[in-house]
Amino acid sequence: MAANNYHKYDEDFKKSLVSLHQNGKTQSQLCKEYGVSQSALAKWIKQYSTVEIADGEVLTAKQVKELQKRNAQLEEENLILKKAIAIFTPHSNND
Repeated sequence: MAANNYHKYDEDFKKSLVSLHQNGKTQSQLCKEYGVSQSALAKWIKQYSTVEIADGEVLTAKQVKELQKRNAQLEEENLILKKAIAIFTPHSNND
């Protein structure tokens, strides 16, 4: 019977490792010290890393990614509306 090497880590543990990484520990050091895989740690860093914006609000990397996606969607909608305005706005013929 194959051994199951899957470990379930709680959210606080994951966030703690991400915090240690943000404060200067390398991924390799953290993986060795805490026995987690490189891929799991990389995923947690992507998921739980935070960014502080101008007004002091703190966003996770996931929230930043969602905002970037929403921004791209709004820019596309804006472009479509500009094209529609150009099509439906009567042009004067002063030839």
